[in-house]
Amino acid sequence: MKPLLKILLIAVVIAGAGGFYWWKSQPAPKTAQSEGSAKGEASGKGEGKKGAGKRGGGPVSVRVMTAAPQPMPVVIDAVGSAESEHSVAVRPQTSGVLMSVLFKEGDYVKQGQPLFRIDPRSTQAAVDQARAAVARDQAQLAQAKEQEGRLRPLMQKEYITRNEYDVAATLVKSLEANGAASRALLEQAQLQLSYTEISAPIAGRTGDLAVRPGNLVNIGVTGVPLVVINSTKPILVALSIPQRYLDEVRRARAGSQLKVDISANRGGQTIAQGEIVFIDNAVNVQTGTILLKARAKNEHEELWPGQFVAARIILKVEQDAIALPETSVQPGQDRQFVYLVKDGKAVMQPVQVSRQIGNLVVVSKGVSAGDQVVVDVPFSLTDGSAIQIRQPGDDAKRKSEGGKSEGGKSEGVKSEGEKPASKAETASQK
Repeated sequence: MKPLLKILLIAVVIAGAGGFYWWKSQPAPKTAQSEGSAKGEASGKGEGKKGAGKRGGGPVSVRVMTAAPQPMPVVIDAVGSAESEHSVAVRPQTSGVLMSVLFKEGDYVKQGQPLFRIDPRSTQAAVDQARAAVARDQAQLAQAKEQEGRLRPLMQKEYITRNEYDVAATLVKSLEANGAASRALLEQAQLQLSYTEISAPIAGRTGDLAVRPGNLVNIGVTGVPLVVINSTKPILVALSIPQRYLDEVRRARAGSQLKVDISANRGGQTIAQGEIVFIDNAVNVQTGTILLKARAKNEHEELWPGQFVAARIILKVEQDAIALPETSVQPGQDRQFVYLVKDGKAVMQPVQVSRQIGNLVVVSKGVSAGDQVVVDVPFSLTDGSAIQIRQPGDDAKRKSEGGKSEGGKSEGVKSEGEKPASKAETASQK
């Protein structure tokens, strides 16, 4: 009995599985709702294709400009750093205790302005001693001259010997020499006394103060200076340019002053202007660059020593250059191109760009004066596309008209595809 039960169970399972797969394979019955949705999808696809075809076939609205010659500079862009034209490390020339500091750190000082005072008592004593020695020698010299004057007529009358007179005359000359030496010592002492007051050797901006009042300062060129003064009016800007520009720079400088526009960063606003005053006598073999220096007046201290800046060397000004907005030039596989407007269509025109200055691109080949160039190139624009020139006021007009139409339809105006209501529909609505 057991083998028979197993065979019956297997048969029941196979029959159930066959019935399930047959039920799944039957198509679902169509309902009114499913038919309506299918028709809606089909009609939506058809309308979408029709609308897409309608939009794709119309002209592309673009904004254009007429190319015209205008003056544009020929420039070399470089990066450099500002540096002081004259820098002085102030050091003491006499030893002593620093009594006072007569300025504040970072002040702008004038040439000759007092900066430091060192204790002058020891040097003042040396001056007084030297002055007394000068007075003593002058008194002795005066006495010797009177003695020599009295002995001269006596020697002439032979009341005294020649030797006695020579002794008096020699004493006068000796005291004159002593007096000259005393005066030299006095001048030296006065010079040392003047060193106790340190003045600014140049006009410029002071730096960090290294020594405070009360400290002992000594003579010497080694060690930390009292303060460093950097001249900032005018100021130098050191630039390094590739050696391939050397000949152009030399020719331009030989003809006239070579102007330089200086800004805080590339593409930024010009904060100072200068001119090239130095071209190095050798090319840096490691970097292949040549060092230039430009001098700027820097009257308002726009530039600071050590500041990194961007510089633009103006070699010359091209009077009849064709300049276009950078938005009109498009990248291509082989070269850049623009779209010209000819007979109401867009024509792709390859161009050669020589340089870019700000938001303008200078085109050397491909565009002539009088050509109409598409300024803002939309993604849908292609070679041969029909175009519609957009006037400057069209955008504002379109926005104002769109604002008025919002909020509902006007009375008596029917939208496209709207059918007038029938009499039966009107009666039912009432």
